[in-house]
Amino acid sequence: MAERKPIRVLVVDDSALMRRLITSILSSDPEIEVVGAVNDPFAAREKIKELNPDVITLDVEMPRMDGIAFLEKIMSLRPMPVVMFSSLTREGADVTLRALELGAVDFLTKPDGALQIGLAERQAEIIAKVKAAARSRVRQMPLPSKPAVRCGPYPPERIIAIGASTGGVEAINHILRAMPADSPGIVITLHMPPKFTASFARRLDDVCAVKVKEAETGDVVLPGHAYIAPGHAHLRIKRSATHYVCIVDGDDRVNGHCPSVDTLFFSVAEKAGPEAIGVILTGMGRDGADGLLAMRKIGARTLGQDEASCVVYGMPKVAFQRGAVEAEIALSDMAGQIMALLSGEGRRKRAAAAQPHGISSNSRDAK
Repeated sequence: MAERKPIRVLVVDDSALMRRLITSILSSDPEIEVVGAVNDPFAAREKIKELNPDVITLDVEMPRMDGIAFLEKIMSLRPMPVVMFSSLTREGADVTLRALELGAVDFLTKPDGALQIGLAERQAEIIAKVKAAARSRVRQMPLPSKPAVRCGPYPPERIIAIGASTGGVEAINHILRAMPADSPGIVITLHMPPKFTASFARRLDDVCAVKVKEAETGDVVLPGHAYIAPGHAHLRIKRSATHYVCIVDGDDRVNGHCPSVDTLFFSVAEKAGPEAIGVILTGMGRDGADGLLAMRKIGARTLGQDEASCVVYGMPKVAFQRGAVEAEIALSDMAGQIMALLSGEGRRKRAAAAQPHGISSNSRDAK
């Protein structure tokens, strides 16, 4: 068997210290080779032509040309995996989300304190994200669909739960922009640090028919609303009469993550049962697979993003292999399939209610 070639990485950062630290961290893994480290996009452009790297790490803030402007040029002229480095601030979050919209695979936040110590503590995460980027599918995302035709109102017991990681910003953006204003309430967990989730929710709220916010304890899950787990805590739901209420608490790591998709899905399985639809989207790792399986076992409908449309086919793959996924769906069709399931369940229930007592249909409406 031929020896696997190392992942060739180009580091782009205006800080000499950052270049040295990132190079040292990545070079510690035998599967990664740092082929170059440059201080601005103009030097990077020449090195890309010369070295043909597999992955670029790119600082958001640089002189002469900022990282976003350079990323836009890369993705339009020579699309390739890019991992962004940004500051852990609201401004940094907004810029990073823009980078993900433009096609960056993932991002890493710079430590607030001592740079060398902070980066060393996250060595495993940095290496894992660069490796995932090297395996990712880089391409332009499909244009968001027009909002689906209103099919409600739906009973307040209906709920949609979505989980995602790497590539999830654009996947969730695509789905929510296609959901009608009267859709059932939606609860979402995305692997993302604090401050970034609030910025993400605001950006979605500006462009979606549904109302989008960062979840807070006590939020009633209303139709036409979506609630995103904050980056510092888990999101669960509890039942209150005919409604669901958000519970935001806990900072323990589940499957290595806080917030965790499994935590949300197990909660939805317990409190919503067959009234729920679960959706697992692009991302590395296995978070969400067990929770989605619990949802399916209790009668919820479950969907997974298919391999061809995932940036990283990790979480959906594990969920599919464990039998948690009822059907794999392309991202471009996901919102439509969710609405089809809702409409189909409504037709099935109306048909069952119209039948004489003691007679029921054995068919399961696929839509």
